[in-house]
Amino acid sequence: MPLPCPTSAPSASAQFPVLTAPEAAALIQHGDTLGFSGFTPAGTPKAVSRALALRAQAEHAAGNPFQVGVVTGASTGPSVDGALAAANAISFRTPYQSDPNLRQRINSGETHFFDMHLSMLPQNVRYGFLGKFSWAIIEASDVTADGQIVLTSAVGAAPTFCRVADRIIIELNRHHPAALRGFHDIYEPVDPPHRSFIPVFSPSDRAGTPYIRVDPKKIAGVVFTDLPDETAGFEDPTPVTTQIGQNVANFLASELRRGAIPPSFLPLQSGVGNIANAVLGSLGAHPDIPKFSMYTEVIQDSVIELMRSGKIEFASGVSLTVSPTVLASIYKDLPAFRSRLLLRPQEISNHPEVVRRLGLISINTAIEADLFGNINSTHILGRNLVNGIGGSGDFTRNAFLSIFTCPSTAKGGKISTIVPLVSHMDHSEHSVQILVTEQGVADLRGKDPCERMHLIIEKCAHPDFRDELRRYAKLSEGGHTPQTLANAFAMHQQLLRTGSMRGVTWNE
Repeated sequence: MPLPCPTSAPSASAQFPVLTAPEAAALIQHGDTLGFSGFTPAGTPKAVSRALALRAQAEHAAGNPFQVGVVTGASTGPSVDGALAAANAISFRTPYQSDPNLRQRINSGETHFFDMHLSMLPQNVRYGFLGKFSWAIIEASDVTADGQIVLTSAVGAAPTFCRVADRIIIELNRHHPAALRGFHDIYEPVDPPHRSFIPVFSPSDRAGTPYIRVDPKKIAGVVFTDLPDETAGFEDPTPVTTQIGQNVANFLASELRRGAIPPSFLPLQSGVGNIANAVLGSLGAHPDIPKFSMYTEVIQDSVIELMRSGKIEFASGVSLTVSPTVLASIYKDLPAFRSRLLLRPQEISNHPEVVRRLGLISINTAIEADLFGNINSTHILGRNLVNGIGGSGDFTRNAFLSIFTCPSTAKGGKISTIVPLVSHMDHSEHSVQILVTEQGVADLRGKDPCERMHLIIEKCAHPDFRDELRRYAKLSEGGHTPQTLANAFAMHQQLLRTGSMRGVTWNE
C-alpha cells in the first residue's frame, strides 16, 4: 500500500521513519559516497542535498572536515551540484555536471572529477570500481510498504544506486503524481559472466518493472517534499541554429530518397540544448521526413511538441527534461502519454547492444571539430572542462548514422569551431560520419583523411576562416594524414595571444 500524503505523515512512521531534510542529512557522514537519483535536474532530489550543504558549512565553520563523494546519473540542478559545490562539500564527482560553481572548483583542482560514458556508470558502480556507496538518495512519486519505489521525471542510475547502497533515503515529492507508476521500465542486466541479451527490440519494448524493488529494511526514512524540477527553458532558435536544423533535416531527407535510410525511417537520438531543439523542430517540419520514434536520453520540449502533433509516435528516454509548463501539461494529460512515453535506466537507453540493434540516427553537439572529423565535446582550449562527454560516445560509436552539429564560429566570430586539430578529443574520426554547421554538411563516410580535410573546409568552415584553413592544408601536404605538428594548434595559440583566431601566422 502507498505511503500516506504529508497531511497524514505520522502514521507512515509505523513503516518508514518520516524525517525532515536536516534529520536525513545528519545521517550522512564525512567521507561517505552518495548516489543521487535523477538525470539532468529532472528527478533529482532537492531537499536533503541542500540540508547537507548547510551541515557541511557548519562543520567547516567548527573546524571539522566534511566532504562526500557525489555520483549521479548525469547533471543535476542547483540543489545538488550548486549547493554542495558552494559549500565545498564534494570530494569527488562523476560522471557529468553542468553547474558553474562545481565547474569552477573542478577546473581549479579543488574538486576531483573523472569523466565517463554514461552507459558505463551503473555497471562500474556494481563492479565496485567506484568503491563503497553508503547512501542512495532517491526522489520518488510513490513508495509502498513492501519496497516498491516509483520514480518521478527521470530514472538515471537510481536502480543501481538502490541496489549497492547500504541505506536509502527517499524524498517523496508530491509535485509529481503517484499516477506516474507505469511510465518507467526498470531493468538491470545481469553482470558477467552470466549476462544475456537485453530484450529491447523497438523503442516501445518493456524489459523490466514499473518500479525499483528494494528491501524495505534498507529505507532509512522518507522526507516529504513538494518541489518542482529545477529545469530551465530553452532559448528561441536563432538564424544559425535554425539553419543547422534545416541542414540536418535536408540531409536525412536526401538519404531517404536515395534509399540509404529505410522508408519507414529509423529511431532518433538527440542531445540536449538549443541546437538539438532546433534540429528536432526542423525534422518535425520537413515534409519528406516521415513519422518517427525517439530512443534517446533526454526528452525535451520539442519532443513533446512533436508527439502532440503526431510526428513522433513514441519516445523512450531517461528523463523528462522539459520546461515547467510543459511538464505540467504532461501531468494534466497523463492518459494520452501513457502508451507513448517510457523512461529507462541510462544503462539501457545508452546500451551499445540496443543502439546497434535499433539502428539509431544519433545527433549530438560539438564544441569544436578538426579537419579530419575528430570531435571535442568537453573542453575549452584542451584544458578547462565544460560539462562532460555524457552519453554522446555511447550513441556515436554504435549508431547507424552518427551526426555532429555545431555553429561554424563562436564568440561573435572570433573563434572558428573548425580547427586543424581539436585541443581535446572525445570522439575520433573513426566514429564520426557526418559533420553539420550552418554552412553545410560534410559526409565523411568513405573518405580518406585528405579528402575529409578539404570537404570540411569547403562545406563546414565559416568563409572568414576558409583561406586560413586552406593555407594550413597546403602547408601540411604529404603523409596519409596531412598534419603539421608545428601548426596544428596555431589557431588556438593565436586565440590565447590576441583573443581571436583571425590572422593566424603559420609556421612555413
